[in-house]
Amino acid sequence: MYGHGVINLKTPEQLDKMAASGQVQARALQLAVSKARPGVTTAEIDAAVEKFIRSQGGIPSFKGYKGFPGSICSSVNDMVVHGIPGPQVLAKGDLISIDIGVTLDGWVSDAAVTVAVGGTEDPIALQLMDVTKQSLMDAVEQCRVGNRLGDVSHAVQARVEGAGFSVIRELIGHGVGREMHEEPQVPNYGSPGTGPELKAGMVIAIEPMVNVGGPEITMGDDGWAVYSSDGSLTAHFEFTVAITDAGPRILTPWHELSGAGSFA
Repeated sequence: MYGHGVINLKTPEQLDKMAASGQVQARALQLAVSKARPGVTTAEIDAAVEKFIRSQGGIPSFKGYKGFPGSICSSVNDMVVHGIPGPQVLAKGDLISIDIGVTLDGWVSDAAVTVAVGGTEDPIALQLMDVTKQSLMDAVEQCRVGNRLGDVSHAVQARVEGAGFSVIRELIGHGVGREMHEEPQVPNYGSPGTGPELKAGMVIAIEPMVNVGGPEITMGDDGWAVYSSDGSLTAHFEFTVAITDAGPRILTPWHELSGAGSFA
């Protein structure tokens, strides 16, 4: 389940370079969320984010990746991930997942948040966002030297399924470094005490993707967008996290920049 490729460990100096990339990434996410208002198109958010990333000396990691045309992935309501930004106009109460990758000085950072456009009073939407974000925080707590990757995966699954929601099993997190997708694979479900041992210098993108309904997903006609098969609401939160001897180090700290309410 976790793959058998070589896991590249990063030096403390390399982690600092990844953290610099992550600071740009987190600020790009903050900007994207501030732009996600009723009446705005996803293409407008994409343009603002690309301009910002390039102003900081970075490169949008997603743009051109396997032909993807956007600098962000913007996925609304029942779209889980990989939404291509375009003419879609956001409406009040829409849930939008915004996923951004930044390459700075050759190092990639990757993170995502889900927010309600203009706010929402829908209790299910609010619970979905809260549970998904909390599952990410639970997983980060397991990112400690000597733990196993299964401890990280299980933390997500326990929180999500305990709330009655579904973990999407066909989509996973991944290692990050010079490349956007490195070893190891990071599923959002698993058994404690299994999988590769966590070592100082490992860097992983943990990204719970959660449906209100069943776990099944469907590919969109454009070959990119992924939807919940039953049309239920979905949420996606992600950090790039380094395992260090001092504990987990979040390299994309959007939660620190946002203020309490900005990221649901």
